[in-house]
Amino acid sequence: MDKNKDNIRKISVDIERNRVRVVISHGEDKEVVKLTLDEARDLIRKIDGTLEDYDQRKHQRID
Repeated sequence: MDKNKDNIRKISVDIERNRVRVVISHGEDKEVVKLTLDEARDLIRKIDGTLEDYDQRKHQRID
């Protein structure tokens, strides 16, 4: 068995009627989150904001 294969995290996103289904798999573990469309949009905004903040911080030098 390939141990590196077990350490790969896989994220899939699907539409289920009026919900967004997010599945995060890591090895044999699996987490399923079902979000309303508004919750999914809010999550996108929060992730975008966090990534922008990270990009700005990584260019700042902390002494």
